[in-house]
Amino acid sequence: MPRPPHPAPPRFSRPLLAAAAAALAEVLEFAFPADAVLSRFFREHSKLGQRDRATVAETVYAALRRRRLLEHLAGPSSPRDTVLAAWAVLLGANLKELEGLTRKAELERLAEIKHRAHEPQPYEVECDLPDWLIARLRGHFDEAALLELARGLQRPAPLDLRVNLARVSREEALARLAVDGIAAEATPYSPAGVRLAGKPAINRHPLFAAGLVEVQDEGSQLVCHLVAPRRGEMVVDFCAGAGGKTLALGVLMRSSGRLYAFDVSEKRLARFKPRLARSGLSNVHPQRIEGERDPRVGRLAGKIDRVLVDAPCTGLGTLRRNPDLKWRQAPKDVEELARKQSAILGSAAKLVKTGGRLVYATCSILEEGNAAIVDAFLEANRNFKLRPAGEILKQERIVLPMGKYFELWPHRHGTDAFFAAVLERCD
Repeated sequence: MPRPPHPAPPRFSRPLLAAAAAALAEVLEFAFPADAVLSRFFREHSKLGQRDRATVAETVYAALRRRRLLEHLAGPSSPRDTVLAAWAVLLGANLKELEGLTRKAELERLAEIKHRAHEPQPYEVECDLPDWLIARLRGHFDEAALLELARGLQRPAPLDLRVNLARVSREEALARLAVDGIAAEATPYSPAGVRLAGKPAINRHPLFAAGLVEVQDEGSQLVCHLVAPRRGEMVVDFCAGAGGKTLALGVLMRSSGRLYAFDVSEKRLARFKPRLARSGLSNVHPQRIEGERDPRVGRLAGKIDRVLVDAPCTGLGTLRRNPDLKWRQAPKDVEELARKQSAILGSAAKLVKTGGRLVYATCSILEEGNAAIVDAFLEANRNFKLRPAGEILKQERIVLPMGKYFELWPHRHGTDAFFAAVLERCD
């Protein structure tokens, strides 16, 4: 007679509650990005299994996304109580699953919290954004549109990949993923995009190890099609960071020409080097620069066909992935970034030759770092003109209606929020 299967271990337990509460407490100090804090926490708690790590991370990110809701329902709470409320309200735990972890009075309170979570909430709680950010966004969105955007930013992001089309077709990549039991589909807009149904450990997959796919949001992929580099051109990724867009540009160039990856951070460029090695690209030249006035930048003045400025910004367009950002920033950060963005754009523009293209991009949702920066630049630089983003996408055979600016929104396009402007030097 076959033995009955072992019952699945409970999803929620006392040790898991303690671990999630400890992790959340560290994250809520907001001294460092949440993903960095969790990485360190998991290194220090190496006995946590993969399933428990996933639950801890899911709990922390859920509590960050809906921090205002949990505070509204439960009031000021300890990390432990916040975790219990997050499990009950956001992660679907029923009270029976939690009764062994709590005292009777706590369980009754959780029952009340869970009931109140289904009632209409105040507008600011529904948005779950800080007051200062809601006030700024109200200048550009009506209340219904702002709430729609806020809810889009609350949803967890899917895992998108960019297929290295220089080495494998998207169809082949999808077929290989399917053989390995990984559910995926083509993204709706990017010709190189693949969207996974879950969150498999793709960095252990042979496609990733061989440089045939890279993790990259579909919106980020589309920004590279606005640059639209051609074979044999000289191209600069002015704020390359860890190089995701640089690699996409290199593939579009079919590894020909010369592609400079500039960044001020040695650490970010170091993270880029293994990705570059996997990609098989031979036209990419990473270079650390001291700043936008570095002499190496000056030597390329007026010589570059296409420049991408993926400007440092609030990152608020990535709240689906980085919900801590909305609690770690303040209005003064926006002003400081705007000054930096203007300076970087002005310096990068000097690289562009006559007839060349300059693409300014952010993953911000604030006008101050987007159209306001571009408008001021165009006012001061009459030798540049704005090219409609929709026109560029059409030339790239990408079916995505767009106006003069490139604007993506999570609730409309299923991507991170992105802004970009395509500028052409015409003197």
